[in-house]
Amino acid sequence: MSKNEFICDCNIIHKKSVEKALNMMPKDEIFYKLADFYKLIGDTTRCKILFAISNHEMCVCDIANVLSMSKSSVSHQLGTLRRSGIVKCHKEGKEVYYTLDDDHISKVFKIGLEHINHKM
Repeated sequence: MSKNEFICDCNIIHKKSVEKALNMMPKDEIFYKLADFYKLIGDTTRCKILFAISNHEMCVCDIANVLSMSKSSVSHQLGTLRRSGIVKCHKEGKEVYYTLDDDHISKVFKIGLEHINHKM
C-alpha cells in the first residue's frame, strides 16, 4: 500500500459529521487529564504493579518481591499512583496494603490487556 492511499483526496466537508463531533467534544481540560492518566499507567513498572494488585490487595513488601525491586522503589511508584487516584491503600500495623482504586481502573487495565493479547 502506498502512503497516499490513506490520505483523503477530496475537499468535501461532511457538515453533519463535523457538527456531531464538535458537539460531543469534551473540553481541553478533560483531554489533558486523560492524557496524564494514560501517561501514569503507561510506565512499565507501574503496569506491573497494577497487574500484581488487580485481583487482590498486596502489601508493599510482597509487591517488591513479585517485581524483584526494592521496597523504596515500589513505594515511590505506588505514591505516584495513589496521589493520582489510581490505587488506594490502608495500613495494618506496619504493613501498607494497596489495591486498585475502583472498578473503572480495573476495567481500563483489563481492557488494555485484552486488546494487547488480542493483537498478538
